[in-house]
Amino acid sequence: MKFLVIRFSSIGDIVLTTPAIRCLKQQVADAEVHFLTKLSFKAVTAHNPYIDKFYYYDDNLALLIKELRSEGYDYIIDLHKNLRTLRIKLALNVESYSYNKESLQKFLLTKLRLNFMSGRHITLRCLDAMARFNVQDDGRGLDYFIRPGDRVAISDLPLSHSMGYVAMVIGASFYTKKLPVHKLQQLCLTIGYPIVLVGGKEDVPEGEKIAAADPAKIYNACGKFNLNESADIVRNAKVVISHDTGLQYIACAFNKPVVAIWGGTSPRLDVEPFYGYRYLEASQNKAVYKNMLVPGLKCQPCSNFGTATCPLGHFNCMEQQDLGKIKNAVDLFLGSGNRKT
Repeated sequence: MKFLVIRFSSIGDIVLTTPAIRCLKQQVADAEVHFLTKLSFKAVTAHNPYIDKFYYYDDNLALLIKELRSEGYDYIIDLHKNLRTLRIKLALNVESYSYNKESLQKFLLTKLRLNFMSGRHITLRCLDAMARFNVQDDGRGLDYFIRPGDRVAISDLPLSHSMGYVAMVIGASFYTKKLPVHKLQQLCLTIGYPIVLVGGKEDVPEGEKIAAADPAKIYNACGKFNLNESADIVRNAKVVISHDTGLQYIACAFNKPVVAIWGGTSPRLDVEPFYGYRYLEASQNKAVYKNMLVPGLKCQPCSNFGTATCPLGHFNCMEQQDLGKIKNAVDLFLGSGNRKT
């Protein structure tokens, strides 16, 4: 059987679909799995061995549909579910299945503060879309694959960080998903362990300001490495501190301890860090991640994806984050390996 799986964006959402892709490939006899995503996110799945063929959208929908028609798909698995995927499904005219996006529930939660979310993680809802084929969660969690050429040598980091470091992912797609620079500076100063700041080119200026708080302890890697190299830095970290962004889920794919900091979004949207149940069982009920939210905020979450400014102007969801609590979570995961710098 030939399947077309669609997820256009973004980094984190694509990573969250990887158990569905793996289980489809491994659990359906003779499954041929093709994957359609945006060209700008090619690196996220380029080395995934469970995908037989890739297609990329780059403002070329008419040509893309023509190419997809020639494949003769048996089924479409729509894990994005928007107007563009609807056009593709109508054009290909084959049997299709979609995941439960819970759009109405998200609207009610973010706009009216009414929580009717199912409580079922988005990753599991992606797997639910394949129930027709008896595909079930295999408990192995998320996938992320890095080719050998994107491995980061320890010599590419400062000597002071060669014995271990905390990775701090400082970027995010929207302002309300990020701790302000002054809070990130304070947080770095409270952590008694070498820190590597991870982010893209757009995060370089903020990274420089944060690293200036303690240049010996804080290394600004923002903009110096591509996505897969940054993922490798996360893979080798002792602990990962992250906003609600793609590298948080990449860290989960490597079973790294994650301290997840939430602002305008929230784990109540069923998008908290995700680990396979096999790993959780092997952890013997020990914490593998910590969600950091300001308690008692009635305005959180204020959106599904974050916004350019705080809708109420106070930004309490980030300005009131308890840095001592975050530091304690990091220390808990570092355990006896914690060392001063």
